Amino acid sequence: MEMDQYLHDRVPYIAVFQSVTTFHVIVCLVTDLKLINSELGQLAISSSMISGTCSWSLAIFFLFIDRDETHDLIALILITAILLVMIIFFLLRPIMIWMTRKTSEGKQIKETYVTSIFIMLLGCAFLSEVFGHHVLFGAVTLGMAVPHGPPLGSALVNKIESFVSSILLPSYFVFSVAGVNIFSIHLKTVTVVSIFGVSSFIGKVLGSMLPAFYFKIPPSEAFSLGLVMSCQGISDVLLIQHGRFLSVMTLFSSLPYSATHFYAYSAENNIFLLYLLQLLDTQIYSIMVINMLFLSGTFTPIIKLLYDPSKRYESCNKRTIQHTSLHMELRILACIYHQDSTPCIIRLLELTNPTAKTPMCCYAVHLVQLTGSLVPHLVHHEPGKSAKFHAKDSSHIINAFRLYEQECNGNVVVNLFTSISPFSTIHEEVCRLAAEKSTSLVIIPFHKQWRLHGIKNIVEARSVNRHILDMAPCSVGILVDRGTLSASKNNNLYEIGVLFAHGRDDREALAYGLRMAKHSKAALTVIHLIDLARTSQDYHEMELDSDIITEYKIESAGKRRHSYRQESVNDCVELIRLITSVENSFDLILVGQIL
Repeated sequence: MEMDQYLHDRVPYIAVFQSVTTFHVIVCLVTDLKLINSELGQLAISSSMISGTCSWSLAIFFLFIDRDETHDLIALILITAILLVMIIFFLLRPIMIWMTRKTSEGKQIKETYVTSIFIMLLGCAFLSEVFGHHVLFGAVTLGMAVPHGPPLGSALVNKIESFVSSILLPSYFVFSVAGVNIFSIHLKTVTVVSIFGVSSFIGKVLGSMLPAFYFKIPPSEAFSLGLVMSCQGISDVLLIQHGRFLSVMTLFSSLPYSATHFYAYSAENNIFLLYLLQLLDTQIYSIMVINMLFLSGTFTPIIKLLYDPSKRYESCNKRTIQHTSLHMELRILACIYHQDSTPCIIRLLELTNPTAKTPMCCYAVHLVQLTGSLVPHLVHHEPGKSAKFHAKDSSHIINAFRLYEQECNGNVVVNLFTSISPFSTIHEEVCRLAAEKSTSLVIIPFHKQWRLHGIKNIVEARSVNRHILDMAPCSVGILVDRGTLSASKNNNLYEIGVLFAHGRDDREALAYGLRMAKHSKAALTVIHLIDLARTSQDYHEMELDSDIITEYKIESAGKRRHSYRQESVNDCVELIRLITSVENSFDLILVGQIL
C-alpha cells in the first residue's frame, strides 16, 4: 500500500500502541462485568499483570529503538524512570508502612498522614512529567506502593474515590474526545490503522486462547478470556495521548539537536533543555480512539453473553446431607461476616456430632468487603504460618476455630480462609470453594443479627445470601442467631426442633437433625405438619417423606429425649400460630425453605 512519508514513518508506533494491554483496564472490566471472583476473572487478572508489564516495557523499547538521533535522550528517560521507582519503593513506601504501624487497629488514620500522601502523589506526578514520562507514571507507581486495605488504602479510597469517579474521570473523558477531529481523517489512514487494530485484536485473542486450549479450558471460556485480554481503555488512551506530545526536560546540554522539536529552556548556558517528540498526529489519534471505543464497546456484551459462572453449578448435581453417608466425612463450609457469629457457628458444628466414626471437615471463610485495593484475595490461614493479608477481626475468628479443633481431638479438621472481595461478587468465591472442596452444606449467617444493644442489620449480606442460595452446588443453611444456641449449656440438653411439612428441603433439614440426634446432649423433637387443605398429591414425594420419617422413628425408638408428634394446619394463619407457640421451646429449630 502506498502511503505518504509521515504515515509510513508512524506505522511502528501505531502497531505498538495497538498491541499493549493494561492491568488496570482488565481489572476494571472484569469488575464491571461482576466476574472478578470467577475463574475467568482471576485468570484474566493474573495474565494481565504479566502481559501488561511485558507489553509496556516492550512499548517503551520499540518506540525509541529506531530513533538513532535520540539514543542519549532515551537512556536518560530510562535512568530517570528507574530512579523514580527506587525513590517510591525504597523511600516513600517505608514511610507509608510506618504510618500504618503507628495507627492502632480499628482506628482511623490521621489526617496529617493522608495529607502527606497527597503531597507525595503530587511530587511523584511532577517528577514523572519533568523526567519525560506521563504524569500518571509516578502517580500509578506510588499507588502500587501503598499498603493495601485498611487503614491506609481504605482511607485513601474513602477520601478521593467520589471526587475521582464523579468529577475527574468524566472531565478527562470529555478532554480525550475533544482531541478527536473527525474531519481530519482520510480513508487511506483509516485503512492502515484498522488493519493494525484488527491484527492486534486477532493476536491478543489467539495469544490468550492457545495457552487456554493447552490447559483444557472449554472453547467458549477461552474465547471469552481472549476478548477480555484484548480490550483497551483509559490507560491505553493515556498512552496514545502521550504519543501525541512526548516531552522531556533534562539537565544536559550535550544531547543531539536533531530531535523532532527542540527548545532551550535557558538560552544563556543551555542547562535546562526541553525535547518534544511527536509520535502521532491528530488524525491517527482520532482513528485509534474511535477504533478502541468501537471494539471495547462491542466485546463487553459478547463476554457477558458467552460466560456465565453460575452455569458451572447448574450442570452438577447438588450434594446434600441426606445423601452423605454417616460413616463418610461430612464437609461443611461456614461463612462469617462478623466475629460475633463465631460462637453460634462453633456450637452448631459441635451439635453436628463429629466423632471418630463420623468425622467432619469444616471450611470457615471470613467474608470481608474489599476496600483500598483493586484485586480480591482469598487467604488460606495455614497453622504455624503468618498470613500476608489480615482483615479486621480475622485473628479472633482464627483463634476461636483453632481452639475448637483442638478440643475435638482429631474428630474435626478446620481449614480457615479470609475472602477479601467486593460483596457484589463474593458469592462466586464461596460457591467455587464449595465446589472445589465438595462440601455438603454451606452455612451463612442471616443478614439481621440480634445483639444485646439491638438488631444489627448487615445490608450487603442479604444480597450475598440470595446469590449463594441461587448458585451454591450443595445445600445451604441460613443461621438466624438469637443468642440461644451460643450460650453455654453445661450438662443440660440442647432442645432441637424440626418442623417437617413436605418436600426435599424439609427432608434435608430432618437429615441434619438425624445427625444431631446422635449427640449425647441433644434432644430432638420432630413436629410433622399435616396440611389438610392440600389437594395435589405427588406420590413420589410422599413416599420419600415417609421413608425419612420412618428412619427417624427407628433411630429414636426407646430414646426418651427424642419425640415425634403430628400437627394439623388448615392455612398459613394456623401455621404461623403454631410456629409462634414453639419458638421459645427450643434452642435450635431446623426448617426447610417454604416455597
